[in-house]
Amino acid sequence: MTHYLRQRYDTEISAGLTKAFGLKNRHQAPRLEKIVINVGVGEALENAKALDAAIEDIATISGQRPLITRARKSIANFKLREGRAIGVKVTLRSERMWAFFDRLINVALPRMRDFRGVSPNSFDGRGNYTLGLREQLIFPEIDYDKIDKIRGLEVTIVTTAPDDEQGRALLESLGMPFRRSE
Repeated sequence: MTHYLRQRYDTEISAGLTKAFGLKNRHQAPRLEKIVINVGVGEALENAKALDAAIEDIATISGQRPLITRARKSIANFKLREGRAIGVKVTLRSERMWAFFDRLINVALPRMRDFRGVSPNSFDGRGNYTLGLREQLIFPEIDYDKIDKIRGLEVTIVTTAPDDEQGRALLESLGMPFRRSE
């Protein structure tokens, strides 16, 4: 079963982007490649249960078991040793990616307090977009009574767009609510 957002991309959005950017065929049109959800769990150094709670939250949000990220090198000022668990991340592709993207733009983002749109300036120069969320509670799957601490997370949307202009056009056509610049 293909997701309706993906069907819409395949039928109308890719053709529109191909025409808008003067590309030779629709396979050159930018598309979503993957979505990476990342949570830094700094307090995991003192509290081992914090990492388990973060794993549980991300697994609930994404529908996929996350990978534990470890420190690459020791930093004395942060009391950090190489190899210690400091966060979790999950990479979503194909149907899970489309389902997550749909829930993000239609359910989670509108639930944020004082939401006026996401920043249009968070592109990396290569058409990829990173969105920082302050709390995991905006996702309806998270049970408020079961969380131990409010944690922020980072959602990186990786596209095949060669530049920010095409990346933004792709995300706008998929329904990403960008804030209007004053």
